[in-house]
Amino acid sequence: MAQTAQTAFEGDGEIDKASPLPPADEQIAADAALLSEQLSMMRHRLFPPTSQKTLRAFTSGEAARLIGVSDSYLRQLSINGEGPQPETGPGGRRLYTLTDINAMRRFLAEGGGPKARTYLPWRDPAAGEPLQVIALTNFKGGSGKTTTSTHLAQYLALEGYRVLAVDLDPQASMSALFGYQPEIDLSGNDTLYGAIRYDEERRPLRDIIRPTYFDGLDLVPGNLELQEFEHTTPRHLSSGREREGGPLFFARLQSALETVADDYDVVVLDCPPQLGYLTLSALCAATSVMVTVHPQMLDIASMSQFLLMTSDLLAVVREAGARLDFSFMRYLVTRYEPNDGPQTQITAFLRSQLGERVLTAPMVKSTAISDAGLTKQTLYEVGRENFNRATYDRAMEALTAVNSEIEGLIRAGWGRTERSRDGGASR
Repeated sequence: MAQTAQTAFEGDGEIDKASPLPPADEQIAADAALLSEQLSMMRHRLFPPTSQKTLRAFTSGEAARLIGVSDSYLRQLSINGEGPQPETGPGGRRLYTLTDINAMRRFLAEGGGPKARTYLPWRDPAAGEPLQVIALTNFKGGSGKTTTSTHLAQYLALEGYRVLAVDLDPQASMSALFGYQPEIDLSGNDTLYGAIRYDEERRPLRDIIRPTYFDGLDLVPGNLELQEFEHTTPRHLSSGREREGGPLFFARLQSALETVADDYDVVVLDCPPQLGYLTLSALCAATSVMVTVHPQMLDIASMSQFLLMTSDLLAVVREAGARLDFSFMRYLVTRYEPNDGPQTQITAFLRSQLGERVLTAPMVKSTAISDAGLTKQTLYEVGRENFNRATYDRAMEALTAVNSEIEGLIRAGWGRTERSRDGGASR
């Protein structure tokens, strides 16, 4: 992995240190163009021949664990020619794509019976199970918000849910993790802004959504265009025509999501690290909220200020008609180092003050996640063989603990009490 990352970052640009600096705007434009070109070249080196990311195939054992059956049962289905057939590699090794796995889930669920929903965990609107919209937010950058959002969306897709990930951050880090280079791959109206803008150029959200290389996981990408919503909203409000052009600003995202609600079980919103109109819109559209927090005292102080400002602003929009009924609100400790004494103390302080609203499982700081990020990948995309296995296993164990706890909250929001596939309590 380290060698791959080093190769990826080998650049061809040179800087002439002897030349005088041009005007600031020209220097910044030149630096942006240079970095964009190098990032594009890196993507071509990492993901040839189409420069598009793909998800690795899964072994029979991995596929069986994801589906919730034994490896021997899955192998027997393949031998009997029942259900979707996987690719067979050298030595008869069976390899399943996520598309194959989801097809097998549907095949097994078609048999009906009490396990049908275990194999295919889609929500049931007829049973009153609403679309779950989870907003991940924090006022302070560097809290692991985007890493958490992306891994959560991918985990839920691997578990068989239909997921929509929405990048609300103009910096578009989530979009980059999904293989997009925003300044190259996206043009006007290709972000959420296209679906919530106030003028006649507004587009249906369905036309903006893009499939990803994770079967069952779609993306609304982001780029700097999202910042336009922060500029146009106050102008629209001050014009005296705030009731024209569709819902009020805080209800526009919720209204857009309602148009595609039938296609998804969970929506994951990656909010920008600021308390602006986009973040307020996300909180008003959300059915649940996750606040990521790094266990450092300055981060706790920053989060306290964020919560105070958020409560004041949400009180205003609630009086204007916003719906603020969350299924759950939780705080997730991120970048946690168990052997760091001060971090342990701060985490204990958070738990003593906020109780069960702090997730039981923290997200530990891991070089495996950092190394995967060097090549714009997540831990779910890279194989165990690319890392020190103990490091990989610790990181994957932490990820699974966090995401399965969130999955349990989602299922509780649907009122599900059935046992999980591994025999534990409903996750």
